[in-house]
Amino acid sequence: MTLPSEFVAPEPGGLAAILAAAMMAAGLEPAEGGFAAEADGLTFPSARRVCVVLVDGLGWTQLQERSGHFPFLRARGARAVTTVAPSTTAAAVSSFGTGRSPGETGMLGYTVRSPEGELLNLIRWSDGPEAMRAWQALPTLAERLARPERFAVLAPGRFAGSGLTVAALRGARELAAEGLDERVDGAVAELRSGRADLAYVYWGEVDHVGHDLGWGSYEWGEEASRTDSELSRLARELPKGTLLVVTSDHGMVDVARRTDVATTPVLAAEVDLVAGEPRASHLFTCNPAGVAARWRDFFGERAWVVSREEALPLFGAVSDRFRPVIGDVVVFMRGRDVAVDSRTQTAGSIALRGVHGSLTPDEMRIPLAVEVV
Repeated sequence: MTLPSEFVAPEPGGLAAILAAAMMAAGLEPAEGGFAAEADGLTFPSARRVCVVLVDGLGWTQLQERSGHFPFLRARGARAVTTVAPSTTAAAVSSFGTGRSPGETGMLGYTVRSPEGELLNLIRWSDGPEAMRAWQALPTLAERLARPERFAVLAPGRFAGSGLTVAALRGARELAAEGLDERVDGAVAELRSGRADLAYVYWGEVDHVGHDLGWGSYEWGEEASRTDSELSRLARELPKGTLLVVTSDHGMVDVARRTDVATTPVLAAEVDLVAGEPRASHLFTCNPAGVAARWRDFFGERAWVVSREEALPLFGAVSDRFRPVIGDVVVFMRGRDVAVDSRTQTAGSIALRGVHGSLTPDEMRIPLAVEVV
């Protein structure tokens, strides 16, 4: 497999290794075995307490190009690492929480086609926690801990018991904290009181503004400044000697051109279902070669169109169970194009300004800042 020159493949020591490395730094032990394989060579300084913050949607490009909004992070000496493929929240957060690849967890996009042919939404999972446990059956890092109560997760209450939380973080001690200030206060309280050795804070606000208005908008800048301010407060108020780790799950691009498969006959022909997302589509068809040829002819240099076999290495180790979940044809968009499908996507999702999922540096490269405060 030869990637287009501007694309970035997942690299060792990326997002999937960060939580395992943080657990090792905090001295959290699994009930059996160890976390070295999941940490994948990534190491952090040992500390009595560790706080990990994941700022959803904050890519390395966004941090660099709008660095004026990030005086705190800019001074922390952050470096770029890679997220997983596809560069999207369901895949990334599940790999973060399990230390395993999207091909092993089956969390292969915003939507996926089940082996039975049903289109499943992995973010807005509606089939209940037990169904998600059956889908993503690998143990999370939290479940493997000898003392999982020492791992506290702080996120808005609506995420408790959600499909993605079950897939990625089940087993941890969940604490509802609605606003950014509450999450910061909660993490500080957990670590100061000694109730937790590791606190994980999820930060979704930057991603939401980016989706709605684009990361080039002034509103995104305002949210970025608020994020940086709260991160600075977190660092000041954490107990002395705490290891603070700040990262993200993916970056983002602002859409320049949309193509609707449903209203473009040459793209819809012989395609039974489009899964994934507008930047990384899984096409299911009885004629992969013909569909791939038509999509290549239509998009030209605006997309990279490959077969399932060609795409497999990008998703890490792939279990036999989830091979059929990967499209017969897989399409990664280049530049700022998206391919949407109004037959299955909502008008709101089609209209998103900021998107991600593909293999461009803007989507794949994420920041990693590590500091003992």
